[in-house]
Amino acid sequence: MKTLSKSLLQAALASAILLSSVTFAADIDQSADANDVAIKGYDPVSYFTASEPQQGSDTYTATYKNAIYKFTSAENRDAFRANPTKYAPQFGGFCALGTAMGKKFETDPLAWKIVDHKLYLNLNSDIQSRWLGDIPGYIKEANSTWVDIQHKTPEELE
Repeated sequence: MKTLSKSLLQAALASAILLSSVTFAADIDQSADANDVAIKGYDPVSYFTASEPQQGSDTYTATYKNAIYKFTSAENRDAFRANPTKYAPQFGGFCALGTAMGKKFETDPLAWKIVDHKLYLNLNSDIQSRWLGDIPGYIKEANSTWVDIQHKTPEELE
């Protein structure tokens, strides 16, 4: 795995500190805000069907692993309910690069990429730029690391 530059690592660590002040009521392996809303209310199905993230609505929601997902339509909600693992972001919605580093960082829903029909999110566009430099390597590392960190809180990983 490539080494993060000092400034990128500092940004990731700063976000981890901010993240530690957020209360998570959803399952420990899901990134959600204090109200249990996942991916800041963006519709996970829209990444696949509209080829861009779209803000979901309080009208159309579904719960997965105790996190609340919002959708732009009943069709998207129903597609998610039928196969949540197809649409839910990888690593519980935590940053894909952070997961490769053994951390759980919050994500920016606009820093995303679909790889092999799976949705990956990153902390921000700067971290995503780094992640894009070695997607296969970071995914391989994150898949391996996720097994060990999945059931730990972000604070336990500091």
